[in-house]
Amino acid sequence: MLALSRKVGESIIINNDIEIVVLDVKGEQIKIGINAPKTVPIYRKEVYVQIQEANKEAMETETTVEQLNEIF
Repeated sequence: MLALSRKVGESIIINNDIEIVVLDVKGEQIKIGINAPKTVPIYRKEVYVQIQEANKEAMETETTVEQLNEIF
């Protein structure tokens, strides 16, 4: 893991097209801004983990053609 020190208003660049800016620091809480192309999905980690778990569960669920026909 790369650990960087940044002050309010300073930023880092990832892969030439993603910029992460430190917007505010209050105690132990940091507010960041992310500038990235709209094609780059950005999630909080806890949401990303939930999505991955839901996708894994969906992959493990067997669905019959009849069940799909009922949906559509």
